[in-house]
Amino acid sequence: MSEELIGMVLADAGERMDEAVAAAKREFSTVRTGRASSALLERVQVEAYGVRMAMRELVSFAIPEASQLIITPHDPANISAVERAIQQAQLGLVPSSDGRVIRLSFPPLTEERRRDLARLVGSMAEDSRNRIRGLRRQARKDLDGIEKDGGVSADAVTRAGEQIDDLTRAHEKQVDLALASKEDELLEV
Repeated sequence: MSEELIGMVLADAGERMDEAVAAAKREFSTVRTGRASSALLERVQVEAYGVRMAMRELVSFAIPEASQLIITPHDPANISAVERAIQQAQLGLVPSSDGRVIRLSFPPLTEERRRDLARLVGSMAEDSRNRIRGLRRQARKDLDGIEKDGGVSADAVTRAGEQIDDLTRAHEKQVDLALASKEDELLEV
């Protein structure tokens, strides 16, 4: 019974750490680089049909060249709402519309702005690592509670603690790899 509890704690910690890594990657994708990317706009909220919706639900994206994004609303009646949402998102992008599609040109970033964004992404990564460490602390607390309730040896709890530490290191490494990839993308001219 108690071994099952330990397994549940480990599985729960692993799932939550996976979610933290996925959240970090999503957060990284919202940082603008010099390249066109639909990830920057997918979560922008658009007022359409009387409700707020994520842009990805209303449009399709195309990237004809590295620095240009074309947005085609599924319903042409929403083009002005999509354009307004892009302007309100304050991404430093100016939409131009021809009535059917919206074109966004991604101007190249200055070296200073690239470094600022790299620092921002580094800060996001540190926040993600802290979330993962917090999940480790919670899992260790849960293990201590199982040990205090009895029925499980201290050795089993120690082994489970080591497994949690291994999980933590593996997930921190995933965040670090995503960070390195994003920094390379940012600093590439």
